[in-house]
Amino acid sequence: MGNDVEPANPRYTSRVHATTRQTAQMLLLKPALLRLLKIHVHGVANLDTLEGPFVVFGNHSSHLDAPLILCSLPSRVSKFVATGAAGDFFFDNPVKSLSMSLFMNAFAIDRGKGGKGKRGMSGQLLDDGVPILLFPEGTRSRTGALAPFVPGVASLCISRGVPALPVALVGAYDAWPSRQKHLPKGRPEVHVVFGRPMTPYPGEIAHEFNERMRRQVLELHDTTARAYGKKTLAEYARTEAIELAKKSHIAALVDDAKEQADKQEDR
Repeated sequence: MGNDVEPANPRYTSRVHATTRQTAQMLLLKPALLRLLKIHVHGVANLDTLEGPFVVFGNHSSHLDAPLILCSLPSRVSKFVATGAAGDFFFDNPVKSLSMSLFMNAFAIDRGKGGKGKRGMSGQLLDDGVPILLFPEGTRSRTGALAPFVPGVASLCISRGVPALPVALVGAYDAWPSRQKHLPKGRPEVHVVFGRPMTPYPGEIAHEFNERMRRQVLELHDTTARAYGKKTLAEYARTEAIELAKKSHIAALVDDAKEQADKQEDR
């Protein structure tokens, strides 16, 4: 993993830290997930040739997403993966910071909300040979629908010449949506679907690769969702559109009622 540049932080490349982390994941994190959820993992054979630094990316709708991905990756692949996490949320106190470091080899992402985060950390880790896990939507979906991808992840892959590993999480939103304050109940089913590693085409710019990455996650998710009777991302988006239309219609009725009332007062 070496180069002539000083590593971002020895913790991310330390074999001792990696062994400690994988032990904690195996003995504590994964059993906890299995008590909460029925987890089905698909596409592990797609990772057979994956080596060196890479970027894992997927849809993001739950606090379960990163643990699910890390615990579903083969240990050979997951050993050094560092997870990008919101600095303003996961690194705002020592307990959360320590937990994120222990279980997910996490590094802080600066979302411009006053939290911790070091600019350029993702690129530095890739330069050091450390695979990373990022969510191109930037934050959890509040509706289950797939939000636009920020092209920064695609740009990292292009500039560092590393592959992007797509993963779709099916059922994670229904298991633990953002509005739900308690942990999942009743062991809902969640599917973790790994696709084939993607590489940018020659001359492909970040926005083009970014859209191709987004379409791949959508395809992985919806193909699996249909096969297992789950809600597709397209259906989540349709539900959101209907709700927005209802709100717009109600707002229009309210505005119309106010206008009629104002006219009556003017008479």
